[in-house]
Order: sequence, then structure tokens, then C-alpha cells
Amino acid sequence: MPTNKPLRTFRIISSPEETHLIEELLISQGFVFEKDPVFPSARTLTVEPFPLGKSLAAFWGLIYIQDRSSMLPPIILNPKAGASVLDLCASPGSKTSLLAELVGTDGFVLGNEPNTQRLSTLRKNIFTLNFFNVATCSWPGESIPMNDESWDYILVDPPCSGWGTVNKNPQALAMWKGNRIEPLISLQKKILAEAFRLLKPGGTLVYSTCTTNMVENESQVLFALNNFDASLQTIEEPSGFYCSPPLNKKCIGTLRINTSNTSQGFYIAKFKKNISSKNYTQIESSTKISFTPYRKKDSTETEMCEKKLPQGSLGIFNSKVHFIAQKAQNLLPKTLRWQGPSFGKLAKNTCFFSPRLRALNFKTIPALRIEKTSTLEKLIQGQSIQTNILNKNAALFWKELPLGIIKVKKGRAFWSEK
Repeated sequence: MPTNKPLRTFRIISSPEETHLIEELLISQGFVFEKDPVFPSARTLTVEPFPLGKSLAAFWGLIYIQDRSSMLPPIILNPKAGASVLDLCASPGSKTSLLAELVGTDGFVLGNEPNTQRLSTLRKNIFTLNFFNVATCSWPGESIPMNDESWDYILVDPPCSGWGTVNKNPQALAMWKGNRIEPLISLQKKILAEAFRLLKPGGTLVYSTCTTNMVENESQVLFALNNFDASLQTIEEPSGFYCSPPLNKKCIGTLRINTSNTSQGFYIAKFKKNISSKNYTQIESSTKISFTPYRKKDSTETEMCEKKLPQGSLGIFNSKVHFIAQKAQNLLPKTLRWQGPSFGKLAKNTCFFSPRLRALNFKTIPALRIEKTSTLEKLIQGQSIQTNILNKNAALFWKELPLGIIKVKKGRAFWSEK
């Protein structure tokens, strides 16, 4: 079985009609890739002329670099379009963003990350990818102030020893061994307990780790089965992965993925919560959260906000404008502090949209279409280009692919995120 360094894989973040343009953008910079046989939006690199993370597609959030094994938990959770999903340990956002893609604009994903530094990474990634059906919060995964039995789908990907990532992180085995793993095991149990409290009867929970350690995998599955009213669901072995039987026969149906040159080691278990007769005290839902609504000044701004966005509104928080999904307002309780994706800044009662907002209707402002990738490279390096545009802002396109909003001063266009 191959055990070389895993091939680099990534997801294309776009509507189906724009996928070919993103592929063309990557090819124009020298990248060569193949379609993944399992994941429609995934590609595997065969030629990487320079780090993929420094590509134009990565800069504008048109792709997301992610190991193939890491794509499996959201796919196995399989939330319905329009569903609401809780991702209890969400950073850096790889699974959160895939869940957002699966549930679609009518769905909603709450990504929780207790570590404030990792929370910042999560929010940055979700925003760069332009997923506005996501909100984020920062609470301990083992204690989060939300209603009992309030979620149909929950993903639990807790902190683990990471033994399955040794091809990329060879220090993982040496770092996490002996008594050092005990706090992780205890935390995983607490997070599982909280997840089952929050899961609705009949709801689906997926537990996953990127470790091969049985104590963090099969033993945790048995802990869940022995302590919660849940049943184990059989996961069919996906094609293109090297899998082994579970290390405990009572865990048949769970998925143990071996480390290979196509994916890192992973473990995945799927549960269904049985019907419960327990009566729970519900926390009052937040039909209205504490924010100042942003009132659009004119029809131009109204039209710009109508494309690709879920139902919701813009809210002002300390001079910053955030998108507030209606589903988040209806579902999340008042006791939960959370944040919608950033939308821009407020100055003189006007919202200055972030330049990275490509999920807008750009027909109301001039368009700047770039044909050469060398010109795009110059723009992100701080150079400006001469245009005949008189507005202060223009919609930036690569051919017909929207990238964001570019600033214009005296006819010269330049990329600025200030």
C-alpha cells in the first residue's frame, strides 16, 4: 500500500456554471489536475509549479485546499438541502464550508470554535470563500448554551492526536503518546456528550478524527453507544480509499481510513439518535438579536445585495456591517453570542462593501474585465492599472468570473482591502 506524502487536493468553490473558468484560471498559471472520482467539486493536483496556496484562485477564495479524507465526514453526514447543521469544532473551516455547500443557500451552518485564534482563522476562511449561510461562535465544545435536542445534524471533529497525518506531520506520533493523550480522550467524551444533548431524536451525528489511535476512535464509539440512546449507522466504504476493518468488532460499520499517497489517515462513525420521551426545558429563541439594522440608502445598494445571499439582513456592530441570516435569528437562543459573516464597514451612514464580496449583483457598477493572469498578479502585488472608469469602485472580473470590488482613483484601478 502506498505511504508516500499525500497528493495535494482541493475543492472548487463556485456555481457549476463558473467551475470551468476557475479551472482555466488555474491552468493558465501552470497547474495540472484531475477530477476526483468521489467528490464532484474536488480535484487532485498532478503538476504544481509553485505552492497552490499562492495561486490567484486561492487568493480570491475560488478554491480550498483540503485532504480527501477530510471531505468525507460532511459527505457522510449528508445533510439535506435547506437543513441546519452544527459543526461543534469548526476551525479552520474545511468541513464547515463543505457543509455550507451541501445545505445550499436555503440551509444554515453554525461553526463553533472555542479557541479565539483558531476562531479568527475560521471566520477569515468562511468570509474569503463567500459563504453567507454560515454563522460562527466561540464556546467550549463540551458546554454550549443552546437548546436540548435542537439540531437535526451535528458534526463532531474534536481535537485529537493526529496520528493519521504523519505523512505531513511526522512529529504527531512523538508529540501525542502515553499520558499526554488522556486529556484529549476526556475532552472528546465531553464533546460527544454535549453533541448528543443537542441532537434531535431521529437526528444524525458524525464523529470523526484524523488519528489511527483506537482509544480515540473505537473506544469513543463504544462510550457513545453505552451512554446515549443512539444506534450506529453503517458507512459504505468509499472508492479510492485504503480502508481497514474497525479494531473492535462492536464497531462494524464505522470507517477506518489508512494513510496513503491519496489521503491521510482518518476515522469516521455515524450515529442516529433514537426517539426520546424526555422533556427538556427550552431556552427562549432569538427572533430578534441585539444589532442596529443597516438601512440601504438607495436602490443601487439594494440591488447589489440581492445575488446569491440567503434570506437575512445586514446588521451594524461597532461600525462594522455583518450579514445576519434569518435562519440564525430564528434558531439560535438569546443566550448564545454569535457572529454573521463580515460584509463591510460603516462610515457616514454608508456601507463600504468589502472588496472580497463576489456574491453580489455587480450590474449596478462598472465592470473591469481582466484577460491576462499577469495583470491580476500585478494588482495583488500592489500595482495599479489605467482604466477609463470614472467611478470610485468597479466590479473586478477575470474574463466572466467575478472576483470582487476594486477601487479606482483618477482612472487607475488598484486592489485594496483597507
